[in-house]
Amino acid sequence: MAKQIPVAHRASQIEYAIRDVVVPAIALEAQGHKILKLNIGDPLAYPGLPTPDHMIESYQRALSDQKNGYSPSYGITDLRQAIAENEQSKLNGGWNCDPDNVYICHGVTEALQIIFATYLNEGDEVLAPGPHYPPYMAYPQVYGGKTVEYRLDPDQGWSIDVEDLKSKMNSRVKLLVLINPNNPTGNVITKYELDQVIELASQYEDCTIISDEIYDRLNFNGDHLSTASRSNNVPVITLNGVSKVYYAPGWRIGYMSLHDPLKRCNELKDGLERLLRSRLCASTPAQYGYLAGLKGGDEWMEEYLKSIIARNNLCTKRINEIEGLSVQKPQGAFYMFVKLTDPYWFENDKKFVIDLLHNKYVLAVHGSGFSQTYGKGHFRIVFLPSESVLEDALDRIAEFISETAH
Repeated sequence: MAKQIPVAHRASQIEYAIRDVVVPAIALEAQGHKILKLNIGDPLAYPGLPTPDHMIESYQRALSDQKNGYSPSYGITDLRQAIAENEQSKLNGGWNCDPDNVYICHGVTEALQIIFATYLNEGDEVLAPGPHYPPYMAYPQVYGGKTVEYRLDPDQGWSIDVEDLKSKMNSRVKLLVLINPNNPTGNVITKYELDQVIELASQYEDCTIISDEIYDRLNFNGDHLSTASRSNNVPVITLNGVSKVYYAPGWRIGYMSLHDPLKRCNELKDGLERLLRSRLCASTPAQYGYLAGLKGGDEWMEEYLKSIIARNNLCTKRINEIEGLSVQKPQGAFYMFVKLTDPYWFENDKKFVIDLLHNKYVLAVHGSGFSQTYGKGHFRIVFLPSESVLEDALDRIAEFISETAH
């Protein structure tokens, strides 16, 4: 073999469990097997949850009207204004969002990259919940930072272990991450928890809260609160976008909005804007599609949410009837983080997922892919497929556990 050109360490160490498990599934599909896919949080991957017509029509109209050039680097003005109005008018926790502090990105993932590049120097820390969405572990290291996980309590609905969080706060923590509702656990953070976190962060003058609220209206009890609405002293960067609540993940349009109540982030704002200008802009016609979603009626969301709640109820009931499994009922998003109660599988959750795939052709994601420490002994499923597909998948999972009990 020819001498290999070395890869940078920052790239070679990145893992993304949600997509990594797809590789063996593709190989099985190539052999003719039909895979029941419960692995990816893409509403368009499952029938019955299409992007609304009025949004698609707006996107198409933008194309037809030749709105295909570069937009302003921070996003089109009308969209920034609509996002600000949406944040201001949220049912539980509207806040004084300034459109000049709203920035449109290529999804929340690009927003994260820009935030980390702006905030982090060598040795700085990011506190992120464990378990969590994988980029919160992968990206900070690219910019010289380090991710430290704080514990979500699996026995208390995955609520924040505030004492554990307190024990990990220090002056090196530049960003404290909240994912609300959470991926992968489906927990929704309470007002009491938010206030405790904000009070803790206020004791560290260089700390900003990242509040990832991409699933905000996929909230089953109507009790989601925007973090920014609770803070009168700590800076908060709210993340959201078109992918989940508006069912258009492939458009790759998200945003970050800076809440800076004490006006302490002027230099950081300048840094964010410099990076945004350097990468030109997000997709112009897709921004018009998102604008239509924000400005158009949202009655359609209620029917979508009802179907997701029904699937949540079905999966929770079925899983808790399977010997060897248990689950805390999700309160938001569309994920379920299932505990493997068999001691052998608890210690080998990745093997469980791979063996389940090869034996029963059901694709899930191993919990340790969301946190080696706090995700171990679990697996994540997405409950977006139809109820008949979910029933079939859960039957196969039950059979596999019965056949492999230790």
